[in-house]
Amino acid sequence: MTKIVDLSQATADQIRALQLKELEILKYVAELCVAHGLTYYMCGGTCIGTIRHHGFIPWDDDVDIFMVREDYEKLYHKWTSYSTDPKYELCRSDAIHNYHHAAMTVNDSSTTFINLRTQNEDVNQGIAIDIIPIDHQAPTVWKRMTQRLNAILFSIFINQRLPDHQGRFLRALTALPLNMVKSPKTRYRIWKKAEKRMTKPQPNSKNLVELVSGMKGLFRTFDPDWFASTIQMPFEDTMMPVMVGYDQYLTLVFHDYMTIPPKNEQLAKHKTAMIDTETPYLQYRGTEYLVSDPESRAHA
Repeated sequence: MTKIVDLSQATADQIRALQLKELEILKYVAELCVAHGLTYYMCGGTCIGTIRHHGFIPWDDDVDIFMVREDYEKLYHKWTSYSTDPKYELCRSDAIHNYHHAAMTVNDSSTTFINLRTQNEDVNQGIAIDIIPIDHQAPTVWKRMTQRLNAILFSIFINQRLPDHQGRFLRALTALPLNMVKSPKTRYRIWKKAEKRMTKPQPNSKNLVELVSGMKGLFRTFDPDWFASTIQMPFEDTMMPVMVGYDQYLTLVFHDYMTIPPKNEQLAKHKTAMIDTETPYLQYRGTEYLVSDPESRAHA
């Protein structure tokens, strides 16, 4: 069993054990996408890993894939008919479950990955990969402003937490509406309406955009030609797709992405309460998450 309390203190072997579980999930999602004609792309640090390392960045602790909004929603709505393995659950915040996350994930219920942000939530706490939607950017300046405003409202009220690594100003800007609106039901109604408005059809759209990945993403324009097709690249012991314009995408987002960062920046990014690659998260309910008495956890 590989059990990790704090990712920042994890050994290389522990990070590798986590990565291999994430690879299992990725392969499963890939099989479903291929079987049902859905397009996905390795993105973010996972895309860098594919190009630079032909696998995971050695210190990376997650997997990110892109899907265009149409395929993203199709996977979500058809998941129960597509998926054949009950241990994998497609997870997305709704009126009942709050993952404090603006995208959706596929979680392995036979494992445990307790984020600090969801430690007090009754949600799937399994190891997961992130599926991030790419949306059609509004075609005019005014419509883009409206789309961005709705994306900001969506992110604030679905995440319901102060953003990490975004500076004091953005943290304060996020705290204000959350302090004004305390009701979970009202928060849900706000982000659902904002999501509907920001993702409405854009028939004259010429570009793509990330609407759920933070403030910077709202102002990054993607050329749809970059995503017009995929290229299969080696990733660990398999092949995975990157967008045909991966160089333009990675250069826009990460700049000199082929340069390995200094040692002090080679860090896992998630803040975790506990990870167990071999034990179902439900076995930790009441001791590692959803702990009613804080003292009980210390003595569990």
